[in-house]
Amino acid sequence: MGKLRVGVIGLGVGSKHIAAYQAHPSVKVVKICDINNDRLQEVGQDYPEIDRVSDPDKVLNDKCIDVVSIASYDNYHCEQILQALNNDKHVYVEKPMCLFDKEAKSIRKLLNRKPELQLSSNLVLRTCPRFIRLKEAIRSGEMGEVYSLQASYLWGRKHKLTNGWRKDMEFYSIIHGAAVHMIDLLVWITGTLPVEVKAYGNQISTRNSGMKYNDFAAILLKYETGMVAEVSAHGGCVHPHFHDVRVYGTKKSFINGISEGVWVNTENHSIQPINEEYPAKAERGNTIRIFIDSIVNRAFQPLVTADDIFNAMSICFAAENAMYTNATTKVEYV
Repeated sequence: MGKLRVGVIGLGVGSKHIAAYQAHPSVKVVKICDINNDRLQEVGQDYPEIDRVSDPDKVLNDKCIDVVSIASYDNYHCEQILQALNNDKHVYVEKPMCLFDKEAKSIRKLLNRKPELQLSSNLVLRTCPRFIRLKEAIRSGEMGEVYSLQASYLWGRKHKLTNGWRKDMEFYSIIHGAAVHMIDLLVWITGTLPVEVKAYGNQISTRNSGMKYNDFAAILLKYETGMVAEVSAHGGCVHPHFHDVRVYGTKKSFINGISEGVWVNTENHSIQPINEEYPAKAERGNTIRIFIDSIVNRAFQPLVTADDIFNAMSICFAAENAMYTNATTKVEYV
């Protein structure tokens, strides 16, 4: 089998995609694309051997390309995924996969017709050693019965909401753009899907900025077991970018706080430091590496499967509905 030929659309975070693909021995990046010509030329200077185009169609319709990496603006994701799949290309897409449940259903329907194609996404908290250790502790029973989880996405990047494409979109969701990471993390570490959602939000941090949608969301997830999870997404917080995760079990608690990460044990409430690395940004390219491995050898699964993406987005859709209707919403899984 020859090298997989990859095209990357969107060269903001997509520039990191290029580096991850280039590090894989089974891949050759052949085209990079951005609608911003200045960014295209700037990133292209680091990769003079790669063809540069400003029209995404020249990637999506190129018969020689096997894999498309989509890192465009959120509102383009669905149409570009569908176009890539229709052209028989494997797809790696930045979160969120799409913005609306009807879009997710269209993608699911097309994927069902093309089971030979892989779809994965950058739900990168799965690569963090600290959260891998937490998953092991929950799944093994080391923590006892988990009854409460709290996960806050502290973005601390207000300028990204008040300037640029997020402010200009017809629809932007802080749940789809930020909370999705924490929602996916909780599903992954527990192996359990919530059944219903309550949610509230506000736009206090970006008030009078021209941003039209909530920059903060608080989400309450209920599980059949009685377990409850609290997820929050803070777009405009005064805080370093951080993932505050707290899990409480009957035998042990896990706290990933900004000052330190600790385990708290039932015996005298003794405290032990968490030794595993966080945030481990160097590990995040593993989502792409394993995605490529799964294409080369179908015995492997992507770290983030298509089902994983649809589950996370289904919870996000329910939370978005609950936030704007002020009603408890059942999660309907796509």
